[in-house]
Amino acid sequence: MNEWFFALAGLVTVCAVAFSIYNSNKNKKALDNVEKMLDEAIKGEFHEEHFSEERVSKIESKLADYLASSTLSAENVRKDRDKIKTLIADISHQTKTPITNLLLHSELLRETDLSDDQKESLDAIGNEAEKLRFLVDALVKLSRLENGILTVEPKEDDASRLIRDIDAAMRKKAETKGLKFTVSEESISATFDYKWTMEALSNIVDNAVKYTEKGGISIALTATEMFACISVKDTGIGIAEEDIPKIFSRFGRLSSSREKEGVGIGLYLAREIISKEGGYIKVKSKPGEGSEFLIYLKK
Repeated sequence: MNEWFFALAGLVTVCAVAFSIYNSNKNKKALDNVEKMLDEAIKGEFHEEHFSEERVSKIESKLADYLASSTLSAENVRKDRDKIKTLIADISHQTKTPITNLLLHSELLRETDLSDDQKESLDAIGNEAEKLRFLVDALVKLSRLENGILTVEPKEDDASRLIRDIDAAMRKKAETKGLKFTVSEESISATFDYKWTMEALSNIVDNAVKYTEKGGISIALTATEMFACISVKDTGIGIAEEDIPKIFSRFGRLSSSREKEGVGIGLYLAREIISKEGGYIKVKSKPGEGSEFLIYLKK
């Protein structure tokens, strides 16, 4: 009797061990398949049919379905992005020629004998054409940036180069208005995309010149522990504290600036650029006392 008992116990033990090994191998196979699916999904090479005959668990099945739907979604996003890219290119191309022609014929008309009223109307046409050109260019840049068609690629560079180049680009415009334009700099390394950061800085400095009628604009580059800070300070009309968030909204313009040229997208674009580089923009301002924009670029 004891012999039969021990034989039965041994058989049960062998069966238990065998079942355990079987389950272990089954689970290992499932985990291997899950790992393979994830690896292929990361590489963008996942195809559901690779696993249609090998599913050994509900988890594998659900994961394969999820990855398949994610792959399809990613492909649809890519196709939509390509359509947006084509649309933006078409808008840019189709509007560039008529705007250029408007400006060209406006300049040709200035060389003819015109009455004061005609000259005033011509100036209005030229100003609106310039505004339209800036709007189209800004919207194209913003759309490309937001949709990932163009990307900000920060790299370590000398931030003082930005100051020198903005000085060369904006000094004449400021001095033509009778404004004092001063810059100070020191060699500071920061991480930024030169082209896009110049776009952001140009928009901020252009606004400073636009909204300042007397006094001047000063630009300074200084270093903090973690950032290179570009200060753009003016003696212009200033901004109320409660209105500061509004100037960074898309097409955000204050009632006090309605008489000035502009479309309300420059500061929005500037903030998008700087934030994509890992930096940020702060504003200090009081009505009638001017404004200071502080651009922080990561070191």
